[in-house]
Amino acid sequence: MKRYSLIFLMLICTIQLSAQTDYKPSAANLEAREWFENAKFGMFVHWGVYSVLGDGEWVMNNQNISISAYDKLPGFFNPQEFDADQWVKLAKDAGMKYITITSRHHDGFSMFDTEASDFNIVDATPYKKDVLKSLAEACSKEGIKLFFYYSLLDWRHDDYFPKGRTGNGIEGRAASGEWEKYIEFMKVQLTELLTNYGDIAGIWFDGHWDQKEWDGKKFGAVKVDWHYDEIYTLIHELQPQCLIGNNHHLAPIAGEDFQMFEKDLPGKNTTGWGTSSDDIGSLPKEVCETINGSWGFNLQDKKHKSEKELIQYLINAAGYGSNLLLNVGPMPNGKIQEEHVNSLKSIGKWLEKYGETIYGSRQGPVPPSSEMVSTQKDEKIYLHLLNEQIETYLIPDFEGKIRKMSFYDSGKKVTHKVDEYGLAFNVPKEERNNIDTIIVLELR
Repeated sequence: MKRYSLIFLMLICTIQLSAQTDYKPSAANLEAREWFENAKFGMFVHWGVYSVLGDGEWVMNNQNISISAYDKLPGFFNPQEFDADQWVKLAKDAGMKYITITSRHHDGFSMFDTEASDFNIVDATPYKKDVLKSLAEACSKEGIKLFFYYSLLDWRHDDYFPKGRTGNGIEGRAASGEWEKYIEFMKVQLTELLTNYGDIAGIWFDGHWDQKEWDGKKFGAVKVDWHYDEIYTLIHELQPQCLIGNNHHLAPIAGEDFQMFEKDLPGKNTTGWGTSSDDIGSLPKEVCETINGSWGFNLQDKKHKSEKELIQYLINAAGYGSNLLLNVGPMPNGKIQEEHVNSLKSIGKWLEKYGETIYGSRQGPVPPSSEMVSTQKDEKIYLHLLNEQIETYLIPDFEGKIRKMSFYDSGKKVTHKVDEYGLAFNVPKEERNNIDTIIVLELR
């Protein structure tokens, strides 16, 4: 393992590690939060040496691959067809405003040039190039903001000890370690990520749950001190505008700037291990989801979501006041799967026509349901009707005087009635869209 360079140790030592319990976001951070809420759509990228095996990003854990065997994978990872400009163009054409990429996943492999470990794309692969550097430059040119996913857990690092709930069948893991050294390792890497790649829009943490007690139904107490006060302060001192999110499935912790929800709309918790409705905070929200059934490249994944499913998920996310971070899992050669490319192009075409109802919007006044969600921009409310089979709608307890109610596509008036039961209206068959029938509601 490399020694930590003096410059990074000096940076860490000189930062005042005041408790983030007293965190007051800077003006730049508050501005970044507003931008984030307006952005509504981003690209998630899960990519690493695990792509060589074509069995998802958890393959080391799922197949119990020993450390000595897994260490051979970088020798096969040579993504000669990776083109950062093409990736960014794809994201931009899809209507995405930012990219979040895995800088280090649970297998401990760093996709950037780091002084903290030799187990990285520059030192350990024949490719010898820093893909995050290329991506940062491409994003900067195109006005796409860049976030770094960063794993808190590590199945390979000796000092990730005590070991957590996962990866315990991996042969070669250390039988002891020094947790404080692992925390310092993370600080060094985070310092590198926030000093070598220009302006970084956010850090997306994952893995907190690995060190929580679990009875098969719910999480219990956390077993380690993650030193979030120190880590969050480090990030905000290096780049005050940088937004911090943590996929811990809990209510927001002091020092965080946005709240994410994994494979679920906020508060739904259909997975059983997600964030409960009681833990939804007031921070900007983000939902992350896969295009197929996997985060990392999975050769045999046939659970590809349809154009309708993906677009409606974006609409639903906006209706819940959230962004959608939609994942792609690039192949080991550096190219994004053609199926994913086609899906993103379809979403981009839809947003070209209907993006006004999504971008810059906030959750509308009509409670979201499986049939309808609402978004709002100033005095305009957009009703998104998601079931083309329904003709008559009733919005109970509707309050507000309607100035105009029209179909977004045709501009024709909507036949409606407001009485003691609420707002009732009809949607003729010729006005229905099989993905999303949009009604514009303007209040006086």
